[in-house]
Amino acid sequence: MFSGIKVSAFLAWKSIQRGSQGTLALTIMIIALIFVNLVFLPSIISGVVVTFDAQSIDFDVGNLVVEPREGSRYIDGVDGLQKKVEQIPGITGTSPRITAGATFVYRGRNAASTLYGITPEDERSVTRIAEYMTAGEFLSDGDTDAIIIGATLAGTEGVEEGGLPSLRGVEVGDSVEVAYPNGETRTYRVKGIFETQSFGVDTAAFVTTREMSEVLGLDDQASAILVKTAVNGREEEYKREILSYGVQEDVLTFREKSGGFVEQAIQSFNIINAISTLVSLIIAIVVVFIVIFINTVNRRRQIGILKAIGIDQQIIINSYVLQVLFITAVGALVGIGLNAGVTTYLTAYPLVFPGGPVYPDVEASAILRSIASLFAVSVVAGYIPAWRIAREDILTAIRG
Repeated sequence: MFSGIKVSAFLAWKSIQRGSQGTLALTIMIIALIFVNLVFLPSIISGVVVTFDAQSIDFDVGNLVVEPREGSRYIDGVDGLQKKVEQIPGITGTSPRITAGATFVYRGRNAASTLYGITPEDERSVTRIAEYMTAGEFLSDGDTDAIIIGATLAGTEGVEEGGLPSLRGVEVGDSVEVAYPNGETRTYRVKGIFETQSFGVDTAAFVTTREMSEVLGLDDQASAILVKTAVNGREEEYKREILSYGVQEDVLTFREKSGGFVEQAIQSFNIINAISTLVSLIIAIVVVFIVIFINTVNRRRQIGILKAIGIDQQIIINSYVLQVLFITAVGALVGIGLNAGVTTYLTAYPLVFPGGPVYPDVEASAILRSIASLFAVSVVAGYIPAWRIAREDILTAIRG
């Protein structure tokens, strides 16, 4: 058996050496590009998920969000609930928020968007918005006449925001009029402008809880409490822990809060990925089949002579299978190199999605799955033409 493999390897190597080097290089490059295609799209899908998760946790809702129980508009006894949640091991911060739809007016321009009331120091312990101030400063706990605005809502003079709420040119130091849902109107000085690249956050504005509670007539109440955990990815565990401490309000993970948006997006991407993968593998089958078929047809007479001198049919077939394995292995290695180059480039110059920049997230499982798929389809595609030619009788093969 071992001697048979040695003979197959010898025949395969000689065939590669004496064959067209240009065809060999082209086949290897096609396999490499197919490999890149098999790995690239899953890495982008994974990158989208990572980006959306990071945006949700860092800027929007934290790891978990506590909401009013069914039938209630606000959470009561916020201070006591905060203390209860913060004593749980692994909880690093909580931030109550009051949420209201408001109309913003600036120089005759108006835009309807979301206004949040926050306690600035608490907000710093949960979200990273304070780190993304592009102009001015973040709010302080004592501010009552100040507001910070997202870059999209602030806008740029003369530039439309494609249907998103925009005041088109607000700058730090300007005065913005805010009409609350209860009919009261306040004028605030713009203390800062932030840009997180999360469109849901960059179209919003923030004032202090103290100011918003006074306007809406609230006392120790909030629309939600954002919760930050020490470790990402264990939200379900922390959710159960919070509920075990007797918290009666609804507790949602950031994924649950998104309302299945991520899952729907992933499902759509996965359908595209499945189609792309199927097409890529079909191309691999066709390319390998054609290359080996042409190779075997051109060597029919040589195959007949090999059989005539006593070389077993299976050894001949194995020699072509080994050629396919060699081409696929080299193609996969070249593909890994190309994919590394693409990943490096897109890490330096990421794709810009509405939810923020997306970096390829290449998983080892995707690489291994792609390599296994390529080898499987290539072996099948190479075996069939080799088997068809090798099983011909000796005289027919020698006559060509």
